[in-house]
Amino acid sequence: MKLTFWGATRTVTGSMHELEVYGRRYLLDCGLYQGRRQEARERNARQPFPGRDIAAVLLSHAHIDHSGNLPSLVKNGFEAPIHASRATVDLCNSMLPDSGFIQEKDAEFVNKRRRRGQREETVEGAEVQPLYTRADVERTLPLFEEFAYRSVVALDERLSFEAYDAGHLLGSTSLVLTHARNGRSITLAFSGDVGRKNLPIIRDPRPLPPVDYLIMESTYGNRLHKHQEIVTDKLARVVTRTAGRGGRLVVPAFAVGRTQQLVLMLHQLIVEGRIPEIPIFVDSPLAVNVTEAFRRHTECYDEETAEFLWSGQDPFGLQRLRYVRSVEESKSLNDFRGPLVVISASGMCETGRIVHHLRRAIDDPRNTILITGYQAEHTLGRRLVDREPEVPIFGEPMRVRAEVVTLNELSGHADQGELLRWVKPMAAKLKRVFLVHGELSQSEALAGMLREFYGLDVVIPNRGDSFVLD
Repeated sequence: MKLTFWGATRTVTGSMHELEVYGRRYLLDCGLYQGRRQEARERNARQPFPGRDIAAVLLSHAHIDHSGNLPSLVKNGFEAPIHASRATVDLCNSMLPDSGFIQEKDAEFVNKRRRRGQREETVEGAEVQPLYTRADVERTLPLFEEFAYRSVVALDERLSFEAYDAGHLLGSTSLVLTHARNGRSITLAFSGDVGRKNLPIIRDPRPLPPVDYLIMESTYGNRLHKHQEIVTDKLARVVTRTAGRGGRLVVPAFAVGRTQQLVLMLHQLIVEGRIPEIPIFVDSPLAVNVTEAFRRHTECYDEETAEFLWSGQDPFGLQRLRYVRSVEESKSLNDFRGPLVVISASGMCETGRIVHHLRRAIDDPRNTILITGYQAEHTLGRRLVDREPEVPIFGEPMRVRAEVVTLNELSGHADQGELLRWVKPMAAKLKRVFLVHGELSQSEALAGMLREFYGLDVVIPNRGDSFVLD
């Protein structure tokens, strides 16, 4: 087996790893790289292989940095199966068309600016083309093939995989691949994104069996999260404090996973009388569609959420909660008087309706911006987390007068201690660990701990690095 790393190397986005077995090539994930606009555009468009050369894709979960470049692969000639869990397929049926729409609108916006004489980093005189279109997405969705947790799926007569619950997102998986040859087998585990215990809605991550090799995420390889009870208390204080000022709480949240977690937590806090019953708006058409997928896949719920459901309550329904689909209704929130909560995508504040809400709220000290997850370098969300006094929104510099609060403990990624505990059952057999999906400082810190605790051989690959597994 030969393993080559093409994405999420020394960064947290664009997950894509190639496995070659007897000339057949497979991809573990095919995600969008997110970062500086021009670099991201070029990397996502120029895949390092023809799509027709890939025999299958194994998808760990639906987040766009893991699934979002599948339509580009199809546009590039791919016609083979995309293996994913049932809930992941359902989520991708909403997320990928939304991504195609965004790609088209993004190109349309850039071209409009160019025609007005504003410069953009493109070839002079050339129209910017979308990375892919909704038509490319329509050719992608029929390629999905569902699998169930703990079922063994044969890719060919010598290569198979089994999926375990990763506890990161509805339907998320860690994958264990087995290559049988000459009476022995080689096992390779791909962590996907490892979740955390006691996250709202979804089950805890499941341990994997001992394996020979491991591709492992390292997003929070040098950080420790606070306990869930502390997070709930912090959220309650933020909502109460903002409402007391008569301000609005603006929450950039990923439409998939984070939004649903927040809705459930706010629901429970209101039921318990710990926060005032102010209006709550989920302003994202994608989040509305995704929430319906969450409702359908109760088989992925943890015990607490299942009990909430069995008690007759809708985990994602609330009397004071409104889901916003139309642009007109979204704009009408600007005229709302009094305190409210607005949860809107995107989670890193780069695109979507959240940017408009931030522009409306950012210069008013009564308001609060609540950051609930990891913010990649060079994003607006990262600038807010770094407490920059002035940030650009739609190209206009704006003073940050609103309160900025971070709630990283809601992250779906395991922290350093949780990652170390997760890898422990595999440690005795492991020949090598490849750390991906982390900024270099995070990966290096986790690598040091893995060497110190378990004596493991740890590599932090660069993009394009290849390794033979035997």
